[in-house]
Amino acid sequence: MLFAVTMDVALPHDLEPAVRADLIAREKDYCQDLQRAGVWLHIWRRAGQYANLSVFDAPDNDRLHEILWNLPLFPYLTIEVTPLAAHPSALTAS
Repeated sequence: MLFAVTMDVALPHDLEPAVRADLIAREKDYCQDLQRAGVWLHIWRRAGQYANLSVFDAPDNDRLHEILWNLPLFPYLTIEVTPLAAHPSALTAS
């Protein structure tokens, strides 16, 4: 099942630089592991924002929730999830 997920990041301005760097490094590792596993299919930066638009392939809502809940930056994210369905006008629909 495909999901479009927008994530807006709001790290506290007074977060210690070492803590911030560790969070961002762990987030990158987790994201790249999920990409290698074929779960996090796309990640796009939203220009001019500390935010992204991503596409996930998860078997169900519960698994997607688990994936998102385990993001190191989860406590600092505002997340919006949109389940996706195939469009009959898409070239791949034939």
